[in-house]
Amino acid sequence: MAAAGAGEDGKLKVLGAWPSPFVNRVRMALHLKGLDYENVEEDLANKSDLLLASNPVHKKVPVLLHGGRPVSESLIILDYLDDAFPGSGQAVLPTDPYERAVARFWAAYVDSKLHAAMLGALIGPTEEERAAATAETLAALDTLEGALAERSGGKGFFAGDAPGYLDVVLGGFIGWLRAWDRITGLTLLDAGRIPQLVAWAERVAALDAAKGVIPEPDHIAEFAKVLQARAAAAAATAAAASN
Repeated sequence: MAAAGAGEDGKLKVLGAWPSPFVNRVRMALHLKGLDYENVEEDLANKSDLLLASNPVHKKVPVLLHGGRPVSESLIILDYLDDAFPGSGQAVLPTDPYERAVARFWAAYVDSKLHAAMLGALIGPTEEERAAATAETLAALDTLEGALAERSGGKGFFAGDAPGYLDVVLGGFIGWLRAWDRITGLTLLDAGRIPQLVAWAERVAALDAAKGVIPEPDHIAEFAKVLQARAAAAAATAAAASN
């Protein structure tokens, strides 16, 4: 499909994988901006030549192809969408320079603190490390609960009345947050602990921009089991090699 307002040479294509929160934030932003695109599902165990050629440094999804030219890294892609399509839909980033800086700060927090902690809790090599990472995950969510209260001004989204940059950045994780109890037995979206984030997640998931993007919890749980099995096998191989 051709991008709104673009010619044949300006087609948009997303190289992604359905469980990836980084891919899903990009797709949500494209929907918010009303941009048509082709979604190309990658097999990350057998990456395509197109992906490897488009992101030869990191060899990761997402990659946005705009007229065949690649843009990699999800947060960079979000910036690019506003710059490349200023007249399409709503702006993802705030227009005020200070508000943009604050939004980028919290986006970096999501990726460096929340994502890193969730990954450690999921596939950490020891029970002790997984427990420590779980505590870090809960602490990060507590911090984001406070950020939502401060940034939203009592409105429905981090950006205020309408969803914006941080809503899609963190929104990409909603499928994983919802599935966590199925994976580990621990509920992360606990209304008794983080009521504002729980209500926010429901609002984001109900957006047209999120429909067909946020994965179902059961699907995420099944995928997580595969990741855990791979991590356990890799740890066993490493342990055997060291003996």
